[in-house]
Amino acid sequence: MSTGPQPLRPTSPSRRVITALIAAVALLLTGMTGLAVPAHAAGELTAEFRSTGSGTSWTGTFIVKNNTSTAVNGWSLEFDLPTGVSISGHTHGTATVNGPHVVVAPAYYNATVRANSTTEPYSYTFQASGPLGPPTGCLINGDKCDGSPAIPPQAPTGVAVADTTAHTVSLRWNAATRGDFPVASYEVLRGETVVAASATTEATVNDLQPATAYQFAVRARDTRGNPGALSAPITATTFDPADDTVPPTAPTSLRAGTVTESTVQLNWDAATDDQRVAAYDVHRGSTKVATVPAGTLTTTLTGLAPATAHDFTVRARDAADNASPASNTLRVTTKEAVGDGGYAKVGYFVQWGVYGRQYFVKNLDTSGAAAKLDVINYAFANIDPVNLTCLNGVTKGTTQNPQDPNQGDGAGDAEADYGRAFTAAQSVDGVADDGWGKLRGNFNQLRKLKAKYPHLKVVISLGGWTYSKYFSDVARTDAARQKFVKSCIDMYIKGDLPEYLGAGGKGVAAGIFDGIDLDWEWPGSPDGHPGNHWSPEDRANNTALIAEFREQLDALGGDHKLLTAFTPADPDKIEAGWDLSQIFKYLDVANIQGYDFHGAGSDNSWEPNTAGHQANLHVDEQTPYANDFSIDRAVQTYLDAGVSPRKLTIGFPFYGRGWQQVEDGGAAGEWQRANGAAPGQFQEEAGTRGYQNLISSYPNMTVHHDTQSVSTYGYTGPGGQWWSFDDAWSITEKAKYIKAKGLLGGMIWEMSGDTPNGLLMNTLNNGLR
Repeated sequence: MSTGPQPLRPTSPSRRVITALIAAVALLLTGMTGLAVPAHAAGELTAEFRSTGSGTSWTGTFIVKNNTSTAVNGWSLEFDLPTGVSISGHTHGTATVNGPHVVVAPAYYNATVRANSTTEPYSYTFQASGPLGPPTGCLINGDKCDGSPAIPPQAPTGVAVADTTAHTVSLRWNAATRGDFPVASYEVLRGETVVAASATTEATVNDLQPATAYQFAVRARDTRGNPGALSAPITATTFDPADDTVPPTAPTSLRAGTVTESTVQLNWDAATDDQRVAAYDVHRGSTKVATVPAGTLTTTLTGLAPATAHDFTVRARDAADNASPASNTLRVTTKEAVGDGGYAKVGYFVQWGVYGRQYFVKNLDTSGAAAKLDVINYAFANIDPVNLTCLNGVTKGTTQNPQDPNQGDGAGDAEADYGRAFTAAQSVDGVADDGWGKLRGNFNQLRKLKAKYPHLKVVISLGGWTYSKYFSDVARTDAARQKFVKSCIDMYIKGDLPEYLGAGGKGVAAGIFDGIDLDWEWPGSPDGHPGNHWSPEDRANNTALIAEFREQLDALGGDHKLLTAFTPADPDKIEAGWDLSQIFKYLDVANIQGYDFHGAGSDNSWEPNTAGHQANLHVDEQTPYANDFSIDRAVQTYLDAGVSPRKLTIGFPFYGRGWQQVEDGGAAGEWQRANGAAPGQFQEEAGTRGYQNLISSYPNMTVHHDTQSVSTYGYTGPGGQWWSFDDAWSITEKAKYIKAKGLLGGMIWEMSGDTPNGLLMNTLNNGLR
């Protein structure tokens, strides 16, 4: 009863590295004369521009220099082109050109600048067309390229009092003139204390005493954090409540505008007051969640829980802070995080599919699956066995022995994730990776796929059968949970990938993953992969780990980040590790295992002697096992615990499990004696074949449909092979069950097993319409 990563295929040394070095050495190192802009000061890094050529065809080069006695690993260069100049032909670096603005990342071989050295002879070079002239606004790692101190913004002018209430003072001012860098924000100070900050030219100071005079000044900060000079001070006196004792009337007609899974737009009609309305306070239940100025009759609340009913009211406040009666109460239910009221389809894409399976992200597009899926679970990310953090940046396969307790220690595949340069034929948009980019491989293809299908969400799946060994350790203490969760969010949500052969870097994968999927197999149980750490405390610690993920994901702000989990079908494993009364406070979706109920296993360590159903909807009346597994039994366990059906999907196998030398009897070999796992699609995966491979390998296999248990199986005849799998018939029947139970939808392990034209995916999609 498991799903997990298969051993990584060995790969040959990357040709990309060899080609890059040959190209670098073969470059003609011409003497650079002509226009030069020298560095003036000794910052950590400086950059000197040189050019050769003239007229409308010339070459520009930036030489990065390290002025310190310590090597600097990593640099980023940006500059603005002169008017009328366009560039192409980038060498020794990759560039993103947005109009006149150019941002340069180094190649992997010149990313580190040695102490008191330069990037010569491999400095970033471009070919230019247009009038010869030096770029402007040059920055190296965000600092001025010439190393000189930044000129800060000038002091804001025209500071004036915009409004006062009993406890607030609102100020406005003219925009400050920028220095070397654009103005990013403003700060309001009382004495030396910052009392308000704003990204605009107005701000409100709160928590003041009534009828009291205060003096304020304003300063600007630039995008590098440099503070400017203070404005001339201004004095403001807060309102005296004794001057107004009559509260405003209640706002009316509170109503909802746009609603998403985590935001609600509210609108209302204005209140009135004998003097003036100063502001509106928005409440969710009894908690004030927003304040808007009097001239604004709308607000959008963010960070709300999906699929949750929220009660809102609005009160008006006058300048004396007299509060009005509440408006009408408005109940708004946020949309579901997945499904949006319909039925969701979740599909696993396996990292290693690009090897023996030759299944690429592009195949999700060409098969039609991408248009039908709602969520892609990218499998799998591992846990660092030493640091107990999310692990990437390595390419290390698992051992070939599935019973090795250390099989997955330190394993990972950064090459497939973001290092491999895919060809144009393997790419979603038909454009090959350049081999030098900071993001390549599956991650870059997922980014392209999301651009083509904006509805798609992608989550990173942590763990799986082989990579769950250290979950118990990372969940054991509050400190360990916080450390682990932060590392995963930094790596996959913020996109800070470890350096790998020139790929990776801070933020390079930002925006690819929309959340986290937890595949801990299995908390509180010794029945996971051999050697997995577990303890009776796993159940409580699993809940705490899920809560920590939810808290840190929500703290990011912005769009709601998904938090899902692969959860067991076995009631005993549910009881041992999953507190159903608590975890769904935090989880958006639980993908219930709907397969691997029976199987021989690649090493015949499981059930090698009896052929049986691996994905039956109902318990088969002929089963020889007491309290046997079924999808319905699993689902009912969750529903009986009070879990909302709209948080549950059931798993569909796009593969079969098979036995060999199966005796005749029963219903065409069903539950009959066998002699181990049948030959698999891959040598190291005996007993397992993807659906397409299975039906292609055994075209004469007789397929049977068990209408009582709702299960499909195939038999090649007495003493032959017996396979349990899902086909169009069983998927259609299970889709009817999903609808009848009001479940969220279906989950697929895993997408590469389908036919090239997506037969199984199409069937599931049609069944859930």
